[in-house]
Amino acid sequence: MNSGNLRRACEFRLIRYVPDAVRNEYVHIGVILRECAGAEGQGAGGPEPALVQFTRDWRRVRCLDPVADIALLEGMESELRRRFQEEPDGNLMRLLGESLSLSVQMTEAKAYLAESLPAGMEELMRLYVEPAPRERVVRLSGRAGIQAKMRTEFERAGVWDLMRKRIAASQYTRPGDPLRIDAGYRPNGLIRMFHAVSLEPGVEMAKVLAFSAAGLRAGVERVEKASLELTAVIEPAALLGATEQEPERLEMYRFGVETMEEYQIRVLTTSDLGRVAETARRELRV
Repeated sequence: MNSGNLRRACEFRLIRYVPDAVRNEYVHIGVILRECAGAEGQGAGGPEPALVQFTRDWRRVRCLDPVADIALLEGMESELRRRFQEEPDGNLMRLLGESLSLSVQMTEAKAYLAESLPAGMEELMRLYVEPAPRERVVRLSGRAGIQAKMRTEFERAGVWDLMRKRIAASQYTRPGDPLRIDAGYRPNGLIRMFHAVSLEPGVEMAKVLAFSAAGLRAGVERVEKASLELTAVIEPAALLGATEQEPERLEMYRFGVETMEEYQIRVLTTSDLGRVAETARRELRV
């Protein structure tokens, strides 16, 4: 047989989101795929670390559970990847048990033959997790759309898993502060934080972040002994119809931007994310 056609013996598990254990309604949100121990074609170093991938489209999760903590689920994916890299030969059940929450479950392992782990992951995601093509025509908008673009660009730069997620403002301001900053990282004596702020529904999100900026900055200096660069990522004005032809929308858009800038928040649009992610790649030395 041509060695180029050999498939690798693997096993996969599906990750399910189960918000109510009694009702037992669930939606598949991810796949874990790894090569079986001792499989033919493994290198001298043994099997590769398990691959883990979660969905990028959380609409079905939100339909099942409108209050689902999407950021927590995304953070869980990063945590699993980190653990698999650190312990490629570790006990999978133990690693999963330590990383998953009560609302996230996994199926029993099933055998699978893959040409390669990345190709197998792509096929399994298409079969079990990703929505049908007709469902993907709906554009994510608002804050969810900005968050998705942030993640895409940081992942493309290879830094997403190295960044902190859902950073609790309360550790820098005071107990009870509900704000959680989407993502951030620390290059040397500077902490960069990024937060999706949609101006589509109005300027309320911008005002909340502006209100929090001074306390965050002082808290970071006190706790981390570092300076804070806080960045708000917003939609381009044209995407929201904020043009000279729509003066009310344009005035609202400008008010939101100027309000944040007044409190020393750097304001960028989703069009700037590629450049921002490239900077993160260099600073994190990926």
